Amino acid sequence: MTLFATYFGSSGWLLQFEKIRVLVDPWLRGNLSFPPGPWLIEGKLTKTLDIPSDITIILLTQGLSDHAHSPSLDLFPRSTPIVGSISAIKVVRKLGFQSVFELRPGQIKTLDGLKIEATEGAAVPNLENGYLLSHDCGSIYIEPHGFLDQKIPPQKIDAVITPVVNIKLPFAGSFIQGKKVLPELIKRFQPLTVLASTTGGDSMFTGILNRFMSVEGKTGNPLDGLSSEANFIEPIPGILYKLKTHQGIS
Repeated sequence: MTLFATYFGSSGWLLQFEKIRVLVDPWLRGNLSFPPGPWLIEGKLTKTLDIPSDITIILLTQGLSDHAHSPSLDLFPRSTPIVGSISAIKVVRKLGFQSVFELRPGQIKTLDGLKIEATEGAAVPNLENGYLLSHDCGSIYIEPHGFLDQKIPPQKIDAVITPVVNIKLPFAGSFIQGKKVLPELIKRFQPLTVLASTTGGDSMFTGILNRFMSVEGKTGNPLDGLSSEANFIEPIPGILYKLKTHQGIS
């Protein structure tokens, strides 16, 4: 049994549990901006990857445009099952998707043998989702802003997908706190692999808000000093990574 991950930049991933292909928070085509407009902040892709095919499930952590990106979602058949947070499901319903499943933190949906458990994510400003994904071939925890649901019990998870830096705004504090949460993720989940997410990929950002962001972390291996033997991956977009599993080394 195999477990794979491919990074698409920003918060986007293709996760493969055997034949199940889960596309997470895709930003694949077009620009990205937030209300009230591009003058505040706008993202542009400097390189695009091929659109992934044969997607089993689209999984959305948030309803904001850098997670539920309408021009990217518009590329997929309306019959594609979508699991997402409350705000994300509002977006895909407007796009006409027919098989949608709204999950609140603590709720579980099983599709094609994949157990999807929603966890509390970031409040940006509404409470959004992280996910615990479990399958016979492996398990992955993913949350794009570095917010850990304290109600998740300690357990062994094969791979953790998380930001590894803090990003701050002077008037709002850290809206991404990957550096802060990483030690607790390691302690709670004992992952074999940590994959950096959210701040990578072939893109550039402009706008007033971008000028005030400050980044803390990302010098050397962020796992150094954390008493972890996990493999750290700073993923290259488009590269397929085969992930180790606890089952495979037991």
